[in-house]
Amino acid sequence: MNPKKNTLIVITGPTAIGKTGLAVFIAKQLKTEIISFDSRQFYKEMNIGTAVPTKDELAEVPHHFIHNLSIHEDYTVGDFEQDALKKLEELFQKYDSLVMVGGSGMFEKAVTEGLDEFPNVDPKIREELNQEFEIFGIEKLQEEVKNSDPDYYQQVDLNNHHRLIRALEIIRETGKPFSSFRINKSAERNFNIIKIGLELPREEIYERINRRVDLMMENGLLEEVKSLYEFKHLNSLQTVGYRELFDYLDGKIDFDFAVSEIKKNSRRYAKRQLTWYRKDENIHWFSPDKKDEILNLILNLKS
Repeated sequence: MNPKKNTLIVITGPTAIGKTGLAVFIAKQLKTEIISFDSRQFYKEMNIGTAVPTKDELAEVPHHFIHNLSIHEDYTVGDFEQDALKKLEELFQKYDSLVMVGGSGMFEKAVTEGLDEFPNVDPKIREELNQEFEIFGIEKLQEEVKNSDPDYYQQVDLNNHHRLIRALEIIRETGKPFSSFRINKSAERNFNIIKIGLELPREEIYERINRRVDLMMENGLLEEVKSLYEFKHLNSLQTVGYRELFDYLDGKIDFDFAVSEIKKNSRRYAKRQLTWYRKDENIHWFSPDKKDEILNLILNLKS
């Protein structure tokens, strides 16, 4: 590893595994600051359901990209790439190492590799596009591609709705033109990257998730969701912990079932997170209780 470069330490893993605690520990040891890439924690109106760091954790180490946006703002992974790289450049003037923590895989990839490769897309976006095609026809898809990506509009078979939907799901997921991903290269970064992944046996992860959801309910998640009910249509609120309780408030499901759905959907999210990160051969995997071993690895790789 090039000792002349700055170092970004990335800490990731499934939800509820203890990423925040480790990030605070590492940042304190290295006397540095934390960048969050948890896309749910960007929104200041969402607190209990997104498991933002505690007041004590936020007081111990400066955090960035926590409650920095409103749910009423549109914010894409492309926006985050630009904002995070700008913040890293600023902070690397002061520190030789920074910690970046979260579980939103595409947001991490945007910072560490750039978005030139085709990213994974939330299946819900494809479902929405297919429904729109069924209801409104191919003309609506054509119009959106024309407005969002004029270059691709000139190249694509405009009568092939599969091609149009493929382009639009990337555009909606990232906020960038589909054609911008067709360059086969990863972005060069001027800092070294050390990736730490946290893992536990699946049943233990699921137990942690169930306990966390129970704690969220005790801490007032339902009241938080009620306060946001009038905004339930916003994209930022179409997420686990909020969507299920909106259904309860709409009378579609009962309360106990809503809580069980939050747990089930959180477990599914954790599974997707692990599937995403297992593909990354650069991650060093540890149990979350191995803090000293993790610190030693980081210090050795930095030296």
